Amino acid sequence: MLGFLLQRLLASVGVMLVVTVIAFTLFQFVGDPVNQMLGNEASEADRSRVRAELGLDDSVATQFARYVGHLVSGDLGQSLRQGRPVAEMFMERLPATLELSLVAGLVAVVVGVVMGVMAAIRPNALRARLAMLVSLAGATLPSFLIGILLIVVFSVQLHWLPSYGRGVTTAIGPWTTGLMTGSGWAHLVMPVITLCLFQLALIVRLSRTEMMEVLKSDYIKFARARGIPESRIRYRHALRNALIPVITVAGLQLGTIIAFALVTETVFQWPGVGMLFVESLAFADIPVLAAYLCFVSLVYVAINLFVDLAYLAVDPRLRVSAT
Repeated sequence: MLGFLLQRLLASVGVMLVVTVIAFTLFQFVGDPVNQMLGNEASEADRSRVRAELGLDDSVATQFARYVGHLVSGDLGQSLRQGRPVAEMFMERLPATLELSLVAGLVAVVVGVVMGVMAAIRPNALRARLAMLVSLAGATLPSFLIGILLIVVFSVQLHWLPSYGRGVTTAIGPWTTGLMTGSGWAHLVMPVITLCLFQLALIVRLSRTEMMEVLKSDYIKFARARGIPESRIRYRHALRNALIPVITVAGLQLGTIIAFALVTETVFQWPGVGMLFVESLAFADIPVLAAYLCFVSLVYVAINLFVDLAYLAVDPRLRVSAT
C-alpha cells in the first residue's frame, strides 16, 4: 500500500516537473515580456533596466531554478498586462471556476449514473431511448454551440435565464459564492448544462455498459437463483461493482471539466480562471498563461492521485495486489 502511494507520488512529481519546463519555455520563446511592459517606443536603456530587474540577463539554468523556487513558494509572478500578482488574480477568479466545475461534475455523475442504470435495466423502454438520445447529443454537439443555443432559447426568446455573468455573490472570508443567492443559481443553470453535457454523455454510456455486463455475470444469476429480491440485486450488488470503472472516469472527467471550462466561461462571460486565460491570451500575458497551465496540470495530477486511492479503497483486488 505504501509502495503504491509512493509510486503514484513520484509519477505526479514527474508530471509536474515536465509541465513546469513547458511553462518556463513559454517565458523564453513566446513573446517579449519587456516589450509587453514598456511598448515598442521604449528606449534601449529602459529595456536593459527592466531586463535586469526581471533577471532575463541571467543564464537559462539560473532563470529556471529561480522560476521553480517561486512556484514552490506560491509566487506566480506579475501580470504583464495589469501589473498585479498572478496569484492574487487567480484567487479572485478561482471560486467562480471551482463552483461551476464542481456543480457541473456533480450533475454529470448523478444524472449520468441514473440514466445509464435505467437504460441498462430496461434497454427497450422509452426512457432508455431518451437517455441514449441525450447521450448522443452531448457527445456530438460542441459545447460552445450548446451554450449559444441555450442563450438563444432560454435568454433571448423566453427570457427565463440570464445569459452572462455570475449574478449576485456572497463573500465568505476570502471566498465568494453565488450558491447562497437565487441570482447566483439562475446564472449557474445554463453554464452547468453546457459544461456537463459532454461528460454526462460519457458517464451514461459507461454506466449502461458496465451495468449490463454485471447483470449478466454468474454471481448475479446465483443471487437470483437464491431468491434475493431483484431490486436488492440491482442496486446493492450489481450497481456497486458497475460503479468501480465509473469512479475512475468521473474523477478524470472532473479534471477535464476544470481544464475546458474556459470555453463555457467565454460563452457566458463567467468570471473564472478560464476567462482570465482567454483575456490574457489576447495580450500574450505569459505569466498568467504559464500559471494557468501549471494550475490545470496540478488539478489533473491531484485528481488522478485521489482517484487511484479511491479505486484502491473500492476494489479489494487492487488492495491485495498493491500490498
